[in-house]
Amino acid sequence: MSKVIKLKRGLDIRLVGEAQRTRVEMPLYSTYAVVPDSFPGITPKLLVAEGGKVKAGTPLFFDKARPQILFTSPVSGTVSAIRRGEKRRILSVVIDADPTMEYEKFEVASPADSTRETITDVLLKSGLWPMIIQRPYGIIANPSDTPKSIFISGFDSAPLAPDMNFVLENEYDNLAKGIEVLKKLTDGKVHIGLRNGQQGVLNRLNSAEQHLFEGPHPAGNVGVQIHHVDPINKGEVVWTVDIQNVAVIGRLFNTGRVDMRKTIAVTGSEIVDPKYVTVMVGAPVVQIATAVGIKRQAAGDSFRMIIGNVLTGCKADADSYIDMYHNQMTVIPEGDKYELLGWIAPRFNKFSVSHSYFSWLMPRKVYDLDTNLHGGKRALVVTGLYDRYLPMDIYPLYLLKACMAGDIDKMENLGIYEVLPEDFALCEFVDPSKTEMQAVIADGINLMIKELS
Repeated sequence: MSKVIKLKRGLDIRLVGEAQRTRVEMPLYSTYAVVPDSFPGITPKLLVAEGGKVKAGTPLFFDKARPQILFTSPVSGTVSAIRRGEKRRILSVVIDADPTMEYEKFEVASPADSTRETITDVLLKSGLWPMIIQRPYGIIANPSDTPKSIFISGFDSAPLAPDMNFVLENEYDNLAKGIEVLKKLTDGKVHIGLRNGQQGVLNRLNSAEQHLFEGPHPAGNVGVQIHHVDPINKGEVVWTVDIQNVAVIGRLFNTGRVDMRKTIAVTGSEIVDPKYVTVMVGAPVVQIATAVGIKRQAAGDSFRMIIGNVLTGCKADADSYIDMYHNQMTVIPEGDKYELLGWIAPRFNKFSVSHSYFSWLMPRKVYDLDTNLHGGKRALVVTGLYDRYLPMDIYPLYLLKACMAGDIDKMENLGIYEVLPEDFALCEFVDPSKTEMQAVIADGINLMIKELS
């Protein structure tokens, strides 16, 4: 039996708008797009032009620094636009989808009969290699590296996060094949983190080393799981793959086609009917949200669409599209309404980790929160607060200071190799100074890449 790893530090934020256990297959939309900025640390170089015909799996662009890493179309159709920003930076490649999907055909063999090189070649040519993320730094893995292990988180503990056992209940064959593929890419083990007490399709994946976790968010963060199972030291490389992307990789090796269908949870207090929807990667966020219904759209009030969860997700606009890394959409009220002397009111419906409000008396209560910071930025307050919400044996405050100072030696000694910005999301949420901690950690990681690459 797997050992249960119990985490006490962290915080579960209970919000209104959890997705009901119903799934809707969305129709094929007329327009899809691939956004280069959604891929960490790449400089795109185009392989297609406007008016070109593509199939699902046709390369659209590659990474300038590593030309072997391709990024392919999720659908078949015609490249209708290449949107650019300042200095002709590529913002998105837009595709008008065909009514009937056509796929590029890839020659695949059983992972058991394949070498590491042949599997790597298939993943690179199909455009699925970017699903493999390297730790440290959280960038697309280098195909020439051999990681000491590969980690998959089988659950998400973030606010309103999807239930991955429900999402993947019919994907056992693809998941099992995906894990076979990943085992060929490392000399170590493939680890999967599961929530203790939950049962489902993921518990049947015995080909991966299973680890059971118990505790509040961020227990589902793969970085936290790596820290407690096989920590990363200087000079070591660990790869991670999102659990739904494991199924997509397995689908490629089962069918020979790039099929980027995924199920996402559309959540939040501003969604009329929160539910799970199955879409193709690259689907327009606005159309998905409109299809399930937004409450404030009719009322004329403001709301915020987020690709991901409320702690780490990206703000979405009319030109945003679902990427391969997120399994959730959230819509919450925009925090643009202010209260006169609100700080002095009892605030029974406001959440706080301090005893300033009465929320600490109601630990099971769910809240309808907006994006308001309830205060402005101020000097960094030195407290022991952050240690309560990061279940790692590191000193978060000192690591933040090292990143702010650009002190590479201290960043190394304090654990920069083990963390990504998402691991500091809770610290940022509870921070009385309103410091953008995730941005500070991202800047520190970018400095490490620049100085040590």
